[in-house]
Amino acid sequence: MNINNRAKGFVCGSVAAATYGMNPLFTLPLYQEGMSVDSVLFYRYGFAVLILGIMLKLQGQSFALKRNEILPLIVGGLLFSASSFFLYISYKHMDAGIASTILFVYPVMVAVIMFLFFHEKVSLLTTFCILLALSGIALLYKGDGDETLSLFGMLLVILSSLSYAIYIVGVNHSSLKTMSTGKLTFYALLFGSSIYIVRLNFCTELQMIPSPSAWVNILAMASLPTVISLLCTAIAIHSIGSTPTAILGALEPVTALFFGVMIFGEQLTPRIIMGILMILVAVTFIAVGKPMMMKVNHLFVRLRHSR
Repeated sequence: MNINNRAKGFVCGSVAAATYGMNPLFTLPLYQEGMSVDSVLFYRYGFAVLILGIMLKLQGQSFALKRNEILPLIVGGLLFSASSFFLYISYKHMDAGIASTILFVYPVMVAVIMFLFFHEKVSLLTTFCILLALSGIALLYKGDGDETLSLFGMLLVILSSLSYAIYIVGVNHSSLKTMSTGKLTFYALLFGSSIYIVRLNFCTELQMIPSPSAWVNILAMASLPTVISLLCTAIAIHSIGSTPTAILGALEPVTALFFGVMIFGEQLTPRIIMGILMILVAVTFIAVGKPMMMKVNHLFVRLRHSR
């Protein structure tokens, strides 16, 4: 592997993680303009499906599905969408930067699911990482002084992370395992959008996009944290491998925290910083751990940015 290829891989891995961390940057202004969670996610999924569909068509990929792929895609799409739904609601109950950090524990949840349901061995390193991540979450919940984070908000983010972890494991143990990332994401978004269609009373309660700035935020939300991240992740995995790409994924919550503090006035305290660092360290060690995560590491890295 030449130096230029490695450099391209690290740049693309960093861009993939950083663009996914921009989710709050585009979402919170839409909330401030009065848009509901369901309307925001309907537009995000709708435009992302359109963009991905055009990309797949230009690449000459087939949209055809095998019979044994339809049900797993429907279930996977609903889990995929549920993860987005819980995360976006959590933004209304807690700082988006902290929510994005807690969401980042999904590789730890994948490890736990693999142990509980697929009898994968748990190493001492994995056990340590699980305890470290839980301790970090506890620190984030406690906050400083007598204040605590919203328990409801915490539960929403944990449900979001759990939904995505189940989605990853499900894809890895189904007929979808060999499907291309773009096609899988296209159908996951397509079937997942049904949740918002139903919740919006079959779009009769869908809010119109209220302003030019809202249009910019929606199009940016559908492209940068989804399509651009997807493409850059694929390039990074090809150039440097899944493990370095997974480690670079730590830029996701860091980016969200940066925008949360600099633009939306979210607070960082020593206790919160310590909790964030504990979670980042735990997930990084999980990403490079062996042998448990070897089977799913490549998969969750290439899928994570399409949430």
